[in-house]
Amino acid sequence: MEQLIEWIKQPWPWYVAGPMIGLTVPALLILGNKTFGISSSLRHICAACVPAGIPFFSYNWRKEIWNLLFVLGVGIGGFIATFFLANPDTIVISEATQADLASLGITDFTHLLPSDIFTWEAVFTAKGLLFFVLGGFMVGFGTRYAGGCTSGHAIMGISSLQWPSLVATIFFMVGGFLMTHVLMEPLMKLVGF
Repeated sequence: MEQLIEWIKQPWPWYVAGPMIGLTVPALLILGNKTFGISSSLRHICAACVPAGIPFFSYNWRKEIWNLLFVLGVGIGGFIATFFLANPDTIVISEATQADLASLGITDFTHLLPSDIFTWEAVFTAKGLLFFVLGGFMVGFGTRYAGGCTSGHAIMGISSLQWPSLVATIFFMVGGFLMTHVLMEPLMKLVGF
């Protein structure tokens, strides 16, 4: 049993993790579900909690209870992975990436999320407001505008040959590259990072 836990703790290679993610699609199709994504569960929660009368939330959300259970499982799995199965090894980041991040003031590479950015104190700074509040709003708006999130479009949508999902995924990637290689440095200098 201990060997199994040690095997689970180590980073899994792409050729194991990738097919496991890919098998999600046929499993959902076999079970009769045609959509998959994390962002849609927020709509289901709102439909369950918001009083009737708002057309966007007026549907039978109980048919989508599996999606809410999936999101609950993601949360529980994240908790278990963080507190019981965490890999004690230092995160491996290329030297070029470390140099780029160091030029932006990010120097802590001991955890998955650098403490230079991801702390409660950082939320209430100019950079925290920019990254967490404005960035979170933009992600939420983009998700709603695109009709789904990256996991829904890239994993389920493309696999079921949906043209809008291919277009959305292309633009997710273009937006990510644009932010990373063009906009990030000027924005970080603007907020004094």
